[in-house]
Amino acid sequence: MGERLTTRQVAERLGVKVETVYAYASRGQLSSERAPDGKGSTFDADEVAELAARGRRTPVRPVVGEPVTVRTGLTLIERGRLYYRGRDAVELAARYGFEAAIGWLWGRGTDAPVDLRVSPATAEALSRAAAALPDGIRLPDRLRISATVAAALDPLRFDLREQTVLAAGAALIAGMVEALPRTAPDPGPDASLAARLWSRLATAAPPPEALACLDRALVLLIDHELAVSTVAARVAASARAHPYAVVSAGLGATDGPLHGAASPLAHRMLAEVLAAGAVPVVSDYLRTGRPIPGLGHRLYPAGDPRAVALLDAVALLDGGAAVVAAVAAVEAAAAPAGGPGPRANIDLALSALALAAGLPAEAGEVVFAVARTPGWLAHAVEEYQEEPLRMRARASYTGPRPEERPLDGSGR
Repeated sequence: MGERLTTRQVAERLGVKVETVYAYASRGQLSSERAPDGKGSTFDADEVAELAARGRRTPVRPVVGEPVTVRTGLTLIERGRLYYRGRDAVELAARYGFEAAIGWLWGRGTDAPVDLRVSPATAEALSRAAAALPDGIRLPDRLRISATVAAALDPLRFDLREQTVLAAGAALIAGMVEALPRTAPDPGPDASLAARLWSRLATAAPPPEALACLDRALVLLIDHELAVSTVAARVAASARAHPYAVVSAGLGATDGPLHGAASPLAHRMLAEVLAAGAVPVVSDYLRTGRPIPGLGHRLYPAGDPRAVALLDAVALLDGGAAVVAAVAAVEAAAAPAGGPGPRANIDLALSALALAAGLPAEAGEVVFAVARTPGWLAHAVEEYQEEPLRMRARASYTGPRPEERPLDGSGR
C-alpha cells in the first residue's frame, strides 16, 4: 500500500480547509478509508497529489494595469467544438440529462446527477412573491425577481465554501423554475427539471421526444466559456458577492438582445418565414439594414455545433421538420451569391424548438437563463479561489484634463 495521509495532512497539501476535504470525499474526488485506530479517515497520497495537480491553484495577484487572465477548467471552445471539462458538449447532451450534466460540470461526474430541489418553505415563499406580481410580467423578469427573493430567504448566503455554494445553487435553480406560473399539468416533485420547466412554458403535457429536446437544449447551454453573462458573474464573484448575487449579475447581462434575449427576435423572424417564406422576409431585413437574427457566431465560423445538435432533435418533433426546413431556407436566402453564408446559431435553434413545440416566444430566453445558471455558479466557485477584486478593468481617460492650480492658492 502507498502512503496514507490524515485529513489534516490532506488539507495542508491541498491548501484548503478540513471541511473542503470532506466535500471532495463526498463527491468521489477522493476516496477515504477508516484510520486503523478507528478515529478519522485516511487518504491515498498519490490520489491527493493528482487532485492537487488538476484542480488546486494558488491565487495570483494581478499586476496593476495588466490584463487579467481568467484560468478555468470548465469549458473549452476549440476547432469549432465545445467541451465541458474535456468532454464534447454535443455528445454529453445526447447521452445525459440536465441534472447529470450539472454533476459533470461541477466535478462530480455524470454518475452523480445533482438533485435540483427547493425546500417547501422556500417554494411557498417564492410562489407567494410570484402571485403578488402584476399581470403581464415577463417570464425572464420573474426569474430575476425569484433570485432576489431566494437570496433574502437564505441566512447562509454569505458562506462561500464550495459545498455550500453549490448546494445553494441547486436549490436556486429549482426555485427559479418553481417561481414561474404553471401553465400545464404538474409533473410532480420527482420529475426532471426539464419536465418541471415544460409545465411553466407549455399548455399541455409534453410528448416524450419534446421533453427530451428541451433537456438537450438545457445541456447544450449550460456553459459557454467567457460569454458576457459569465464575465458579469465572475466580476461579482471577484468582489465576493454571494452566489445569488452572482446569478443575478449573470441574469442582468442576459437581458441584452445580443445575448440571452436574442432568441425572441429570432422567434419573430422565423414565424414570419413560416408564414410568408424565407426570401421576402430575409430580403426585407437586408433592405432595411437590419441584422438577420440567429445567424452566425464568431467562435464557430463553420457553424454552431449546439445549433446543429438541437435542430436535429427538433426535426424529430411533430411538425418540427417544417420548422427546421424554414431555418435552412433562411440560411440559403441570407447566403451571398456564389459563396456560403452564416449558419444558424443556438438562438435560432431555440426559436425553432419553441415554434415546433408550441412554446411562447420568450421560452428560448427562459431556457437560456435557467440552463446557464449552473455554469455561472461553477465559474463563481473558481473565482472565489482567486485573488479578490482582481476583475477590475483599467480606463483610458479621454475627458478634459483637470485645471492646473498653483499650490499657493493665488489662482495665477
